[in-house]
Amino acid sequence: MSFDPQAYPSGLAQLLTDEDQSALGAGKSHREVEDALAGLDLVRAFSPHKIVDITMARACHSGLWLLHNYLEESHAISQKIGNASGSFWHGIMHRREGDYANAKYWFRRVGDHDVYPALAAAAHQIDADLFADLPWNPSAFVDLCAAAAGGDSAMVTALRRVARCEWELLFEDSYRQAIT
Repeated sequence: MSFDPQAYPSGLAQLLTDEDQSALGAGKSHREVEDALAGLDLVRAFSPHKIVDITMARACHSGLWLLHNYLEESHAISQKIGNASGSFWHGIMHRREGDYANAKYWFRRVGDHDVYPALAAAAHQIDADLFADLPWNPSAFVDLCAAAAGGDSAMVTALRRVARCEWELLFEDSYRQAIT
């Protein structure tokens, strides 16, 4: 998978960069984008596309907050989204804050998400030893992240890469649903 921020409207593309490349933990908030995220007008950000599912546009907004390590702001949005993608964003947020049991709860609420097959394939490509099993198992990923918390190893690098793929796949899926 190749995620291209420039493939999105400029109102979103300008927010689709992060220096951390998906922290496994809370990360350090990127203050330089805080005002843009707080004042994000979804209709303008998605232009020239018309939003046909505002809930999924909000899911994108939750993901943007998460990308820039604003866990509370992401949480405030995702907990109000009553679908699988909202639960997915919510689960990622709790995993990143280190509330692993709560993350697993939200991942159970996701059920079988459309991005899981692509995520399983990407994870297997990143590290076939860690991710030999298909289909995607979000609870097992939570366990791996918990085991690696605070560490600095090849496993952490692989988990960060998988977390980044997870974010990109879920953002793309949320975006696509918002406009089609």
